[in-house]
Amino acid sequence: MTGESDLRKLLSGMRPQLNPGRYVFSTVDGGGVPAGVTPVVTVAEQEGLTLVVRLEDADTVGLPYDFVAGWITLRVHSALEAVGLTAAVARELADIGVSCNVVAGFHHDHLFVPYERAAEAVATLEALAHRAP
Repeated sequence: MTGESDLRKLLSGMRPQLNPGRYVFSTVDGGGVPAGVTPVVTVAEQEGLTLVVRLEDADTVGLPYDFVAGWITLRVHSALEAVGLTAAVARELADIGVSCNVVAGFHHDHLFVPYERAAEAVATLEALAHRAP
């Protein structure tokens, strides 16, 4: 199933959804995910395995973290080769002073924003979608 690559369609159809919960970024040396932790994202880096996990899971197993995020899914099926969606979303959030960490999945893009501003970020993205031609 091919994803959408037309930027106007991507923006107007992104339907941002705030997933429940609080999420944190942590890293583990040696590449092993601790027992009892189910990451929503993993990234293998030279320095270690980055995990994005529920805050409660991190606290339970003692994973260190600094940034607590809300997780927004853009529900449009974006093509991996699509151009401009990440830039448009990041620019819109930057304009209101919200940091945005983007992870591309096969079907959707996922945004991790400061937890306390997640609802504001969703409202901002919904407004962007309504303005898209």
